[in-house]
Amino acid sequence: MSYFRKIVVSAATLLALTSWSAQAKEFRLGLITPPPHIWTKAAEAFGEELSEASGGAHSVSVFPARQLGNEAEMLQQLQTGALDMAFMTVAEVSNRAPELGAFYAPYLADDIGHAGRILRSDTAKSMLEPLPGQVGVVGVGYGMAGLRQIVSRGEINSSEDLSGLKLRITPFTPILDFYNAVGAAPTPMPLPAVYDALANGQVDAIDMDAELIWVLKYYDHADTIVQSDHMMFPMVGLVSAKVWAGLSDDDRAMVAELMAKHVDSTIDSYVEKEAGWLEQIEGTGKAYKKVDASFFGDAIGEWNAIWSEKTSSLDALRETAASTQ
Repeated sequence: MSYFRKIVVSAATLLALTSWSAQAKEFRLGLITPPPHIWTKAAEAFGEELSEASGGAHSVSVFPARQLGNEAEMLQQLQTGALDMAFMTVAEVSNRAPELGAFYAPYLADDIGHAGRILRSDTAKSMLEPLPGQVGVVGVGYGMAGLRQIVSRGEINSSEDLSGLKLRITPFTPILDFYNAVGAAPTPMPLPAVYDALANGQVDAIDMDAELIWVLKYYDHADTIVQSDHMMFPMVGLVSAKVWAGLSDDDRAMVAELMAKHVDSTIDSYVEKEAGWLEQIEGTGKAYKKVDASFFGDAIGEWNAIWSEKTSSLDALRETAASTQ
């Protein structure tokens, strides 16, 4: 049974359990990313194609840049049906579905293209199946941002130089565990606050992808950029399970197909553009260091020990990663 067929069948079960009966026509879709971001552009393209495919019956209003709240707040809105859809970091969803934390295994992916192949695998898709019952959302497919890099206000020559540094992270457990193992002081912080925090020394370093390092000019207040490529950063297209249950089978199939198409398109965008962003960042004249897994010493083993007990999906993802190299 295909993944789309499975989520349509699971939605039928949800429909029997809910009083939600009105078929959604004007969808609201929330994101945390700014308007120029690849995810936001993909959301807008999804809305345009859905409107066209439905003959104008459906429309999507896209609310970027946390207009509807942070991701935790948007996820709550999805659970109640107050928000119809979101393009959301798997990081936030993993706070409620810990199995998804396996995606953040350090160096699971060899490079950006390999990360895309992992996310397109049957193993990855199967990890979305429990979400309607577990979290109250339907996951239709994955996108991603680039691999994670480190930007520091000070000189970084080894992982020991990260010890004690206030290092901005996305607020979720897998990356918190990683930087605790490194010996840094991981500091959760929303994206809009990052530039000023780095400028005024509120944080000493940040964990970020190449797109935002370049586009939002985080390198302005950096002495060192470490290209570590240490972690992938998936995104997932979500529909409120309550909203989903009120749709016809045909509309579910249309929404699932088109949303999956456009979240998946972000993978191709990052595969195409990431090397260029990194080249431009390297050309800023800041100290630029390329490192591999050995840079982090024992931290990777510590993370693996912690997460092998938290998720049963880690071994399956590692097998998938090995088979898609």
